[in-house]
Amino acid sequence: MNYLIKSILAGVVIAIGGTIYLSLENSVIGAFLFAIGLYFVVTRQLNLYTGKIGYVVNSEPKYLIELLITLVGNFIGTFIAGFALRYTRIYDKLFSKAEIISNIKLEDSILSIFILSVFCGMLMYLAVDGYKKIQDSFGKNIGVFLCVAVFILCGFEHCIANMYYFTVSSSWGAQALGYMGIMILGNSVGGIFFPLMEKMIKTKVKLLDQEK
Repeated sequence: MNYLIKSILAGVVIAIGGTIYLSLENSVIGAFLFAIGLYFVVTRQLNLYTGKIGYVVNSEPKYLIELLITLVGNFIGTFIAGFALRYTRIYDKLFSKAEIISNIKLEDSILSIFILSVFCGMLMYLAVDGYKKIQDSFGKNIGVFLCVAVFILCGFEHCIANMYYFTVSSSWGAQALGYMGIMILGNSVGGIFFPLMEKMIKTKVKLLDQEK
């Protein structure tokens, strides 16, 4: 239950970041401030699917259950936040921009959505893993904000953020569910790309050392 709660809270803070982005006219400033969501995830040790999927490469099979719980919790968090905001004075502004964003995504091709999701998954892994491994306080924190700002400004697809956008814009339907599946798959492929390459390199080096 604690794990699920941390996953729901991660969805909520991502929704808060999404709300900041939808509220601002300046897309650059909005992209940087959106990162407050991931900042709270890493500093509060919350469970965000796109921040955890990369570690499946070096984890036990039971980790897959944790990922599933994380994904469900993230959806619940974004849905609760997005639905609650419908009853606020800022909803009309949020709806207008979220609808435009959602329509762009749903009118895109499946291949395009997948590729854009892969690149987003890469950046999310680098942001979270960088926060864990970089010793310098400024470096680890700025890495989080830069990675998030880059994926937004590039137009890459983040499945959890899109759960929030689809909820705010009332875009859920068969097509949105299908595209969400593609986004989750793309984010997953991108998330495991770097750790998988690193594992392959380490294995190769180990084999070469044994041959010597």
